[in-house]
Amino acid sequence: MTGAPTRILVTGGAGFIGSSVVDALVDHGHDVVVVDRLHPAAHRGTPDYLHPDAEYHWIDLRDADALRPLLDGVDAVCHQASMVGLGVDFADAPQYSADNDLGTATLLAGLHQLGFAGRIVLASSMVVYGEGAYTCVEHGPTRPAPRVRADLDAGRFDPACPRCGAPLIPVAVTEDAVLDPRNVYAATKLHQEHLCAAYGREHASPVIALRYHNVYGPRMPRDTPYAGVASIFRSAAARGDAPRVFEDGGQRRDFVHVHDVARANLCALAAPAEVEGAFNVASGDPRTILDVARAVTVGAPEPEVVGGYRLGDVRHVFASPERARRWLSFEATVPFAVGMHEFTTAPLRS
Repeated sequence: MTGAPTRILVTGGAGFIGSSVVDALVDHGHDVVVVDRLHPAAHRGTPDYLHPDAEYHWIDLRDADALRPLLDGVDAVCHQASMVGLGVDFADAPQYSADNDLGTATLLAGLHQLGFAGRIVLASSMVVYGEGAYTCVEHGPTRPAPRVRADLDAGRFDPACPRCGAPLIPVAVTEDAVLDPRNVYAATKLHQEHLCAAYGREHASPVIALRYHNVYGPRMPRDTPYAGVASIFRSAAARGDAPRVFEDGGQRRDFVHVHDVARANLCALAAPAEVEGAFNVASGDPRTILDVARAVTVGAPEPEVVGGYRLGDVRHVFASPERARRWLSFEATVPFAVGMHEFTTAPLRS
């Protein structure tokens, strides 16, 4: 990570991904200051895995007075803090907006007061795409409409071409795709991108948004409505229960190991100032949800495909990693089988 700044603020640095980013930064010789509020939906106290050489502050990003002194002297910001997942239901919307949107706005306002013009790396998400990319044999690249209850209730999970009704073929989504967030969490992640981009334009601050695909690995939180699907399956297996797979299990995603994601952040922080914009952080090796359920059920009952659905979910979304490879020199290195084998025995965060 040559040429990178030396003092780096990491928001959400006690979390699943943020803590791995902190570890990587400290191990590369950087001075790291962490801000985290230890959200009760993700933490049951202070984690025991925190890097001893980082500086930790247990504050809420929305507390401008507490935050401002910690921003002084920072060379770069790695903004990982976020309330994640689909949540319980739409009643979670105010909390998602408060944590993700207002928290980001408060952080940026504090940086503005200091005239900060350094690098900002935002942890964004593939959820900003909504559905992934598709093509029709007859009509070429096609954007499907949002799925509707009538189709899902009837077990018609895959989108059809709106012009001819033929099944659409999923393909890798690229960063120039139309953005179409289809749930509250997704909407807040896109707003974070817009807020950071607006700050960057006004302050000549280079901004990179890393659109994480499905991240898994050590330190994932246990089964909660806010956990990722890999964690939910892993928690079920640990209890001796069969993981419950929605729809028919054929949903395709890109699963990328958290250590690769941490390295992507190092690459983004070290990028030349002219490198900006959005980058997929993905393995380039899409798998089905049923593949993941089977990968984490070693010694547990086989996954149970139960049908059903979550209306805010999408059918297929997986990525092209080419832009990150070209401009950030980032490429995921942890193979699916290796990472999932490790994940079956790695402790989950309580």
